[in-house]
Amino acid sequence: MAVVRDLRVLLRFQGFRRLLAVRLLSQGADGVYQVALAAYVVFSPEKQTSAAAVASAMAVLLLPYSLVGPFAGVLLDRWRRRQVLLYGSLLRALLASATALLMLSPAPDWLFYVSALCVTAVNRFVLSGLSAALPRVVDAERLVIANSLSPTAGTLAATAGGGLAFVVRLVVADSDAAVVLVAAALYLCAGLTSLSMARELLGPDRTLARVRIGTALTGTVRELVAGVRHLAAPPRREAAWALAAMSLMRFCYGALLVMLLMLCRYALTTTTDDGLALLGLALGVSGAGFFAAAVVTPWTAGRLGPGRWIVVCAGAAALLEPALGLPFATAPLLAAAFVLGLTTQGAKIATDTIVQSSVDDGFRGRIFSVYDVLFNVFFVGAAAVAALMLPPDGRSVPLVITIAVIYAAVAVAMARFGRQ
Repeated sequence: MAVVRDLRVLLRFQGFRRLLAVRLLSQGADGVYQVALAAYVVFSPEKQTSAAAVASAMAVLLLPYSLVGPFAGVLLDRWRRRQVLLYGSLLRALLASATALLMLSPAPDWLFYVSALCVTAVNRFVLSGLSAALPRVVDAERLVIANSLSPTAGTLAATAGGGLAFVVRLVVADSDAAVVLVAAALYLCAGLTSLSMARELLGPDRTLARVRIGTALTGTVRELVAGVRHLAAPPRREAAWALAAMSLMRFCYGALLVMLLMLCRYALTTTTDDGLALLGLALGVSGAGFFAAAVVTPWTAGRLGPGRWIVVCAGAAALLEPALGLPFATAPLLAAAFVLGLTTQGAKIATDTIVQSSVDDGFRGRIFSVYDVLFNVFFVGAAAVAALMLPPDGRSVPLVITIAVIYAAVAVAMARFGRQ
């Protein structure tokens, strides 16, 4: 298979191998941690979860990061990215352990959410660092392939981590706290693995690294304005359009995820354990779609161009999402999970490639932090819209149609930009 051959080529780069190992362990831990949170918040038998409760949890966990994200971008352009991966992973291990203790104690819910918020904030910081560091461990010729395989492998690792969480939760120990401790152990392994890379390997350039952190933080607004101007310059306008398109597709994904959670909890199953198992199956099928995107994207994006591949992904989602979603039945929804996994990951690979290829290294950390902030804001906004539109059992024809219209708008807008 071409994807196996491409992976073998990339694995010849020692730096890529080690960075990939950190990504796999880190995102595998993310999958374990996120499933544990979903089981605790949504599928606890004593909780009567609503779409509004899910949206509120997402807002508590993700929106505050939008305030620190720009500062993270400035720091990523000055701190040693290897050190970010090391200390970020160790901090997440500590915070995840605290989350497990809070699950076992009679502590108030707000304290639990604060702990989870801190893990999520550091997690976004680390993911931005992984993306910004990738061009430092592969050559320009193989950057598209690396963008196809590395983030997709991380997503598959997160899916595998979610599967591990389900196994621990349903088979080994009926305890969400035990699952969170598994995530903490994986975060610790990710931090230790980052030590296999030299401090200087992942950048940024020394001239930027020598700038004092205090000076960098006080100039955050100025730095961000410079980053936006860098992105808005004519050679990089395709990157700006790709980020806008991916943000809207993230909105669609978030709304559909809330709908899926409610369907698994109430409409399609009769017990919480069955609902959790169905959610795990849907996430696994979506992971298969991510893998399919890694296989087909290098070939299709290489021939069509990354921008046109985003058009194809958004257009396919616009057509297939209502056809598979409107029956509100298990089998079509699983098929829809595969399609959305393929189209969302395919568009993300193309977006990452466009951004990394057109953004200078000194701005890359800031741009990817803005990228993550957009992801969070649009994701939480989608959850809020879904909460307003979804009935208690999760069946909403207007929501499915609205999402299809957004996908179609993304496809049309990117196609027009490509013609210009």
